Amino acid sequence: MSISFGGLATGMDTGSIIEQLMALEQAPITNLETDKTWLSNKLTAYQQFDSLLNAFQTSVSSLVDRDQYSQTTVTQSSSEFFTATTDGEALLNTNYNVEVIELAQREKRYTDGFASKTDKVFGTGDLSVIVNNVHHVVKIDETNNSLEGIMKAINDAGVYVNATIINDGSDNPYRLTLTGDNVGQSIEIDTSGLTTGTDIQDLGTFYASQLAQQAHIKVDGIDIYSDTNEISEAIPGVTLELLKAEEGTTSSLEIVKDNSAIQTNINSFITAYNDVVAFVTGQSTMGDTSAGVLNGDSGLTAIKRHLQDMLTSTVNTGGTFTSLAQLGLETQKDGTITLNSSTFSKALEEDEDSIVNLLSGPEGNEDAGIASRIYSYLNKLTDSSNGLLAGREKSITDNISRIDANIEKIEARLEKREATLQAQFNAMEILVSTYNATSDYLTTQLSSLESLWNYNS
Repeated sequence: MSISFGGLATGMDTGSIIEQLMALEQAPITNLETDKTWLSNKLTAYQQFDSLLNAFQTSVSSLVDRDQYSQTTVTQSSSEFFTATTDGEALLNTNYNVEVIELAQREKRYTDGFASKTDKVFGTGDLSVIVNNVHHVVKIDETNNSLEGIMKAINDAGVYVNATIINDGSDNPYRLTLTGDNVGQSIEIDTSGLTTGTDIQDLGTFYASQLAQQAHIKVDGIDIYSDTNEISEAIPGVTLELLKAEEGTTSSLEIVKDNSAIQTNINSFITAYNDVVAFVTGQSTMGDTSAGVLNGDSGLTAIKRHLQDMLTSTVNTGGTFTSLAQLGLETQKDGTITLNSSTFSKALEEDEDSIVNLLSGPEGNEDAGIASRIYSYLNKLTDSSNGLLAGREKSITDNISRIDANIEKIEARLEKREATLQAQFNAMEILVSTYNATSDYLTTQLSSLESLWNYNS
């Protein structure tokens, strides 16, 4: 470490002088940092634009998917006994009457209560678990003849029954409970294969708290049974989720056309498109001090122009409609679009198939649809390898890396420069200090000579 004399000899604030000189030489780094910040802001803006393009592509995909158009919905006279949903394959304008007679349920059985669940007090041998009249043997020995051990032995045996222990809070609180794995499975327990004796407790009777049964409904008077409370084949294209049984009570349901999806998808398309247009416009407003960091990028303007051209293009897909304007999409002065709802609703009523073909393309020629063409274009723009962001990102990150390398080189040079200045000022202080000492010596000698001269005179 070098020693700094800090102006002791000269009286100058050499530290401040060096600091100011170095500040002047820092100017190139400051300029590079400014360039780096500008590039980083550009990259952030491109990433934001890429996110908008991806969001727009997602909205367009819903217009390309033909399944998004032909949707149905179910209206019910009551939702107390079941809920009904449709997968789009249901027959339109059909009515059904549904009566829920029984809900599907698994059989459940339980024992009397016992004082302990860990005491090994039960008989050993073969415990027979009978499921749907099929006997399954569970081995009980001196290692597992507690209530807890029997529970584990049944579960480990894989006999299609789940055993648990409950605590009912009484003096003898522990009860062994059995539940069938599947609906409709009957359960019986045969303890005759276990040893008995005066010091051996008997598992006793397994009482039924719930008997096994299938779900039972009537649809327009036809009996239908199911192993679950979800029935999907009683009505074509409709899934019934049974909630409550009440024999003799009938609820009606009607399957009708649902156009809410296409309305929602069109509005999402318009919103996402307008977001893209607004971003480009905000970046390239000429003469506006609020213009974005991407002002001057002709690529963004080209994208906006190409999207506008596709939106206003005329496409013959063999239907009534050949342009989006006929569906009620209207272009505003700022380049954004709006939807005339009454025009769109009328078009939907007149010829829905023509709307589907215009947007998604006719079956077998999907690339012809306007939405399909826009989707393909956006797919290229957002490609992670060759899209707009990928190209711009590589260029910007390469430039930032070069700036970082230049800053590192300049900082290393400035560090050496500061050390050199420090050494030079230290040398100057030492030299001045030497001169001052010589001056003091000469002054002293001259004073002595003067005194001697005066004395001799």
